[in-house]
Amino acid sequence: MTVSTIEHASHAVPANPPSGMESLDMRKLGMWVFLGSDCVFFASLITTYFVNRPLIFSGEPNPHHTLGINFTAVLAFILLLSSLTMVLSLAAFQRDNIQSGRNWLLATAALGTCFLAGQAIEFSNLAHEGVTLSSGLFGQCFLIMTGFHGTHVFIGVIWLLACWLFA
Repeated sequence: MTVSTIEHASHAVPANPPSGMESLDMRKLGMWVFLGSDCVFFASLITTYFVNRPLIFSGEPNPHHTLGINFTAVLAFILLLSSLTMVLSLAAFQRDNIQSGRNWLLATAALGTCFLAGQAIEFSNLAHEGVTLSSGLFGQCFLIMTGFHGTHVFIGVIWLLACWLFA
């Protein structure tokens, strides 16, 4: 057996495989902690809306009349499509296809920007319908919840562009 064979074999099967925290990828753990805290944060906003829902419908504009459901569905589709382009970007990077990965990152950022533009249009339409932060509980709950979501998407777009720039 040659030295290179022995060295190769020793790299294939470590004598003392890592266990516990040593085997945990801290980047993945950090991402899961972030996603978990994000879920808790948005769940608290949604819960606030549902807890206050009986009060919202007394004397305020009817959300079913003021919200453009078709437009909102298009915005939701854009966000779902951005998830697909992000997966395609990751797959390209994992295949060491840097240019394709960068292109899909840019596509994801573009879709996020389209969503934000749509949200700005939606907020403008709601303001013309009289739904503002000062118009009542519905305006407060809806605009804070969707405003934080828009902020979340905006930060994601900035992060994607930074990743695109340095990839």
